Amino acid sequence: MKTSLLACTMLFCPVAFAAPPHWEYSGEAGPAQWARLTPEFGQCDGSNQSPVNLSDLVKAELAPLQFHYQVGGKSLVNNGHTVQVNYAPGSTLELDGMPFELTQFHFHAPSENLIEGRSYPLEGHLVHANDKGELAVVAVMFEPGQANPALSQAWQTLPTKAGEIHAFKEPISAASLLPANRDYYRFSGSLTTPPCSEGVRWLVMKQPVQVSQAQIDAFKAVMHHPNNRPVQPLNGRLVLQ
Repeated sequence: MKTSLLACTMLFCPVAFAAPPHWEYSGEAGPAQWARLTPEFGQCDGSNQSPVNLSDLVKAELAPLQFHYQVGGKSLVNNGHTVQVNYAPGSTLELDGMPFELTQFHFHAPSENLIEGRSYPLEGHLVHANDKGELAVVAVMFEPGQANPALSQAWQTLPTKAGEIHAFKEPISAASLLPANRDYYRFSGSLTTPPCSEGVRWLVMKQPVQVSQAQIDAFKAVMHHPNNRPVQPLNGRLVLQ
């Protein structure tokens, strides 16, 4: 006997409407336990995980990154783990001979990746996807200095509660998050949050970008706690520069 959609709606079908597993950055649902919270998070115990300490760097002929960004940041959401800007279609990164479209960018404080052991107070992740669903993340390190124009615009409507979404009155550009010098490190890794999916192309910009201390503090005040996953073993992976 088939159960109708209406019946599921009225009586509640736990399989169809199960909530995603809860995870945190500390405690019993913290990073050390992510892989054991649910089989869906099994890759969190994988051998090609992110973030990492970028060290033992290998010189390589890395192709210049080609950014084709439009003004497309349309809304800001507090998902309980970070503050994320959702981006309209049309902005791309050319990588490995194919376009990767910018879908969103978000932040971690302190930085998740370390550069030869150095931590930064804030790190931005610009997340891109190609037509195959493969991901490329451009990581930008931020250091205290002058206020960043994109964050000045975004932080005017900083959502303070998990689940809160604010639409921007005017779209914002991710271009001002990028450093003037586009030299970068490259390695193969994963998402830094569950389900920790591997096969992600990581591109970490060498030059940090300035943000004001007030902008850093505003983000930290909304998060209420550090939202960085500890660095993971390289397990023989090469970090190219």
